Amino acid sequence: MADDDNSNVYIGKKRSMSYVMSAMTSLNEGKPTKLLARGRAISRAVDVGELLIRKFAKGAQYGNIKIDTEEVTNKDGSKSNVSAMEIEILPGD
Repeated sequence: MADDDNSNVYIGKKRSMSYVMSAMTSLNEGKPTKLLARGRAISRAVDVGELLIRKFAKGAQYGNIKIDTEEVTNKDGSKSNVSAMEIEILPGD
């Protein structure tokens, strides 16, 4: 769903503030940042986006938001569909 880039932040199970600080590094350099999440981590990605826009990255705004379904292979070889989301945060002026 996304290109490999150092301005991508992959959301997982850590605390939201860990991802906020990681995203702030790219935003402070003036680069757009993408928050990428799958499955249960999607709600955390939304939280991170809101924290960035409302509290930490003054003037930042949302860019493109993409939703998708990705097919993943389980350990037993079966396939499952997993929801995925990409949230772009644009740096402020």
